[in-house]
Amino acid sequence: MLVSALILGLLGSLHCVGMCGPIAFMLPVDRSNSFKKVSQIGAYHLGRLLAYSMIGLVFGLVGKSFSLFGIQQQLSIVIGILMIAIVLLPQKTIGKYNLSKPLYKVISKVKSALGKALKKKTADTFLTIGFLNGFLPCGLVYMAVFGSVATGSLFEGSLYMVLFGLGTIPLMTSAIYLGKVLNSTVKQRIQKAIPIFVVIIGALFILRGLGLGIPYLSPAPIVEMASSALKCH
Repeated sequence: MLVSALILGLLGSLHCVGMCGPIAFMLPVDRSNSFKKVSQIGAYHLGRLLAYSMIGLVFGLVGKSFSLFGIQQQLSIVIGILMIAIVLLPQKTIGKYNLSKPLYKVISKVKSALGKALKKKTADTFLTIGFLNGFLPCGLVYMAVFGSVATGSLFEGSLYMVLFGLGTIPLMTSAIYLGKVLNSTVKQRIQKAIPIFVVIIGALFILRGLGLGIPYLSPAPIVEMASSALKCH
């Protein structure tokens, strides 16, 4: 399941360029020095990964609390259904239940801090910009958050978000160059592929929650495995 985070980041990075590209393009990088430019962009990505890892840690803890109550499998099914529903439901319907609305004040403060950071050129500027950028609302980040909850683990939840972030780095870094190579037709095809893959991930989470005894894809519940082992003895 962790591989799905990386692929989601890779496929969804075109969306990330559209949402976060303007911030990346505004980075006050030192274009006269190649080493500084690379290190500054690297610090920006590191900041994003730190933010994602913290988000994954928090929602991994949420998932773990569900697993302690013995409902991790049900949670996996619910998350899978939510992921598919978000893709299939009309955008107008989803807009009525905008999850970002209760966080508008916090988001406003993040944007304000981000604006101030973009005007600075200190050593920690790029790390700060990336860190704040990671907390901006994004539909694909929400999908990755669902995945981190479904892991039912602090470590795996954090790792899921980090892998998602790593998947976005290649295209985010080379957006300016790839923008000239990728024509509108290719971009549209990639955009159309994102919802399809989200549905596939959702289906995998549902399959995992069903506990059909399929190795790796749908492992049997731990309780069933333990009882089977006792019968064998």
